[in-house]
Amino acid sequence: MVQKKDAPLDLRTYLAKARGGTTKEYRKKQVIFSQGSPADAVFYVETGKVKLTVLSPRGKEAVVAILANGDFFGEGCLAGQPLRMATATSMTECSILRVQKETMIRMLHNEPAMSELFMSYLLSRNARIEEDLVDQLFNSSEKRLARILLLLTRFGKDGQHEVVVPRISQETLAEMVGTTRSRVSFFMNKFRKLGLIDYNGGLQVHSSLLGVVLHD
Repeated sequence: MVQKKDAPLDLRTYLAKARGGTTKEYRKKQVIFSQGSPADAVFYVETGKVKLTVLSPRGKEAVVAILANGDFFGEGCLAGQPLRMATATSMTECSILRVQKETMIRMLHNEPAMSELFMSYLLSRNARIEEDLVDQLFNSSEKRLARILLLLTRFGKDGQHEVVVPRISQETLAEMVGTTRSRVSFFMNKFRKLGLIDYNGGLQVHSSLLGVVLHD
């Protein structure tokens, strides 16, 4: 797994050489790119949180990822994706680095360290997608919610265990879990009564919630 605390410094170093990256500040709930728009750049979250959503032809929206510091997104353009398959929206104030597709390809070709960093991230992302699929197929909605809450706190990554910021709405959690808002509300109340989560200036997720995920 990429060491997130080192990635921003390394990436800025390579971009300084290539002179191809630009950083932009986004307000909360500002669209970074829209589904169906040209896929011509890769993005990197320097600070903040970003939500990726997909809209079906019938108008149903689904949350497919919540991204934070050290995450890439929009990398589908490197595989020949002509149009964006999702909409990226800032969930907090964000600082986002945009790297033109051609620049990114050149860096990956010419900079072995950058290529290794990016490949490590993609492998980690692929493993996460496989875990999500298994989770969706075999686990109950209660376990899926517990796992998502732990992932949102970046639990176990480089010793991090942070408060979920911003507060994720129960509607968004329901979309991510694949259940109803009322079920999410029921499980959240259950977790709170068991002392697995707290509401104290934000949603605090305790490590004891891991027991829900591991319990058969």
